[in-house]
Amino acid sequence: MAVSALDTPATPAEAASADSSPEVSPAVHERAQKGLYPAREGGRSSRMIGEVAVDLGFAERGEVDRAVDLAKERRKQTGEILVQEGILRQDQLARVVAERFGLDYVDLSVYDIDMGAVQLIGPEAAKRYQAVPIGFAEDGSLLLATADPTNVLTVDDIAMITGRKVRVAVASGEDLGMLLTRLAGMDESIEDILEEEHEAEVAARAEAEGFVEEADNDAPIIRLVHSVIAQAVQQGASDIHFNPEEGDAKVLFRIDGVLAPAATIKRRMATGVISRIKIMADLDIAERRLPQDGRFAVTVEGRRVDIRVVTLPLVYGEGVVLRILDKGVTVQGLQSLGMGTDELERFERAIAKPSGAVLVTGPTGSGKSTTLYGALHVLNDGDRSILTIEDPVEQRIPGIKQMQIAPKAGVTFDVGLRSMLRADPDVIMVGEIRDRETAHIAVEAALTGHLVLSTLHTRDAPSALGRLIDMGIEPFLVSSAIDCIVAQRLVRQLCEHCKQPLEVAESVLAEHDLAGAQPLNAVGCSRCGGTGYRGRLGIYEVMSVTEHIRALILERASVDIMVTVAVREGMRRLRDDGLEKVRQGLTTIAEIERMTSSLLA
Repeated sequence: MAVSALDTPATPAEAASADSSPEVSPAVHERAQKGLYPAREGGRSSRMIGEVAVDLGFAERGEVDRAVDLAKERRKQTGEILVQEGILRQDQLARVVAERFGLDYVDLSVYDIDMGAVQLIGPEAAKRYQAVPIGFAEDGSLLLATADPTNVLTVDDIAMITGRKVRVAVASGEDLGMLLTRLAGMDESIEDILEEEHEAEVAARAEAEGFVEEADNDAPIIRLVHSVIAQAVQQGASDIHFNPEEGDAKVLFRIDGVLAPAATIKRRMATGVISRIKIMADLDIAERRLPQDGRFAVTVEGRRVDIRVVTLPLVYGEGVVLRILDKGVTVQGLQSLGMGTDELERFERAIAKPSGAVLVTGPTGSGKSTTLYGALHVLNDGDRSILTIEDPVEQRIPGIKQMQIAPKAGVTFDVGLRSMLRADPDVIMVGEIRDRETAHIAVEAALTGHLVLSTLHTRDAPSALGRLIDMGIEPFLVSSAIDCIVAQRLVRQLCEHCKQPLEVAESVLAEHDLAGAQPLNAVGCSRCGGTGYRGRLGIYEVMSVTEHIRALILERASVDIMVTVAVREGMRRLRDDGLEKVRQGLTTIAEIERMTSSLLA
């Protein structure tokens, strides 16, 4: 969202809004307790954004000066750079903008929104204007939340539409986006859809005939399925589970790696919902006794989202799991992965070699493909021929030739990989090494002058070497071909808005190798859905295959011996990297224990 108020002088319209701000009074203090905070000084200020941020104690002078220089260099606004560089949070930037123009700042995660005010323009108009009427001021004027108080046309239009005087309050772009998403979903909320009178008739037809007519675009079941998918995408879910139970069916979203209840579907609607999903995925709607898998694509808020579908015949009926592959989420580079300095240097050194194999290991959903895409962004310099074979192609990257496997057509990983070797590649990415044939071809490719990137399912980095040997690859081939192995997990990241210091006894800290650290606690707020976590970050174990490790491979040494040698040569284990993230205040001890406890056995 563009915020033109970040480093430009105040306009007359803003000055008028600012001058109309009341003096601090008990009523204002009461409003502040509800999330509306008046500016410290009435009226506009001649200070620039950076100066206000320093005056409010949000940033140091040196940080602001560097941000100003970066803004000039990148031709961006100072406020944007302050947020991008992590100097200010979105809510702090909004507070700074409000203070600069003498306006109220509204914390939308706390403020009690008046739906009567919202309905004066409606959710669609609010999204178009990127501004939401959220209540009424003491003088009867309409309180308008916006991230861009300099947009005079928006203020004038809403004043004309509502016939009311408009009082501007500055909100963070992040909070405003979440509110607009929530408002947009209200018109098609699951609860409202389930209460429609037409639902019983449609559900009965789906139950009897096993399908929902695609031509009936207004059917509640069709809109229900789209609503659930849209809600999942907006909340950043990776999977949607439709679980049939003895009574109503449950819908769960996997958000940040954890399943959470999202909705309940009445039993009479459940069959129609499953049939609708099977129609979208081009599956056999009459087959309910065997598992099926397929895929389809939808567009949510202008973004293409690919969805993989798996159906399961369960005790209480047919269940469905949807895996969401959001094309709008892209990897910017290796630095965005969250690797430590040493780990990143080892990984970059490995992918910089002209040949050899680099493997990324971990369970399903641990971010392996994201790491490989980060490597491809580095390698995609236009001087090399890069080919990938994936299932599915999660990101489309210009300049790279990407192949999707199609088992029904006979295109499997081993068949596609064998064909690739005849297509003059420099770099090959194999989505996953699943069998001996694929492993053998990948190792041969690494030994014949190609850089091979792939994934493997193992619990840690050293175990990948034993896994390849178990697949039937000779130890001398493994020792010669593999240059680097990365093991990784994704852990939930603490919410920046509600994390707080956690009092932990020194003895407990010492037990977790955190002596002297100040761990933080996941408290929970409206921005993180009460979980205390928002987003995920990776923890990594990067093992370089040195001459000593190669000798151990040839000797068929145990994994424990390889671990001991690798640690001695500088490898940091997954749990140790996780504890370092705890020291940095990024996650919690409990989260690291949850994700690495199985590695301690």
